[in-house]
Amino acid sequence: EAIVSLSPTATETLFAIGAGPQVKAVDDQSDYPAEAPRTDLSGFKPNVEAILAQSPDLVVTASKDADLVASLAKASVPTLVVPSAKTFEEAYGQIERIGAATGHTSEASTLISSMKQRIDAAVAKAPNLSGVTYFHELDPALYTVTGNTFIGAVYSLYGLTSIADATAAAGDDYPQLSEEYVVSANPDLILLSDSQCCSVTPELVAQRPGWAGIRAVEQKQVIVLDEDIASRWGPRVADFVENLGEVVSTLELEAPTVKREQDK
Repeated sequence: EAIVSLSPTATETLFAIGAGPQVKAVDDQSDYPAEAPRTDLSGFKPNVEAILAQSPDLVVTASKDADLVASLAKASVPTLVVPSAKTFEEAYGQIERIGAATGHTSEASTLISSMKQRIDAAVAKAPNLSGVTYFHELDPALYTVTGNTFIGAVYSLYGLTSIADATAAAGDDYPQLSEEYVVSANPDLILLSDSQCCSVTPELVAQRPGWAGIRAVEQKQVIVLDEDIASRWGPRVADFVENLGEVVSTLELEAPTVKREQDK
């Protein structure tokens, strides 16, 4: 009856399954939906006293902070930990757990079914782009994602391959690439998840040394994403998949196998 959410993804999920009226406070990064009771609580550096001041009977967090869980347990407040999902099944499982914890099991099941239907429909309408490469820019320092991440799983639905996959052997699924690496990899598609936070635009990308010759830049296939939708694994994943489907369906993208057949 008095939930504190310290995770933007959990906040979106709570409201999507009808548990919004039970949410008493959310963290400073939970900016969706607009009616969420946003506070200055931090999910990155949780303050137990500030959390308890909200008198919660459930705290939902993405952080695997053992001290936080233990401190809340001492105050007889249960914690539901829903860390970053790596697969769609993990994301669906978290929605189910949040639904069960808040008394909205059926609504959670309905939401999951709707998400799956929307995702399947979006993928079915789009071309198969196996072999087409992409660079997903998390920030101007050129941190990106491999196919082993949740974001990578979304791109994989369309057959897209991250240029960072060759670095995955190093064990880092969110590697920082050099400008030389990106230019050498020559991605077919560049997706910017740092426009809202850092004012990165396709025009600025084209001005980077050597980037004007990248295939994605030459063919004007540098796309600005909504960084919140692209970084969360909750209900709006379906929006991300649909938006990406529209992008790959309208741009001049071709899988290498298709190009070879046309060359014949």
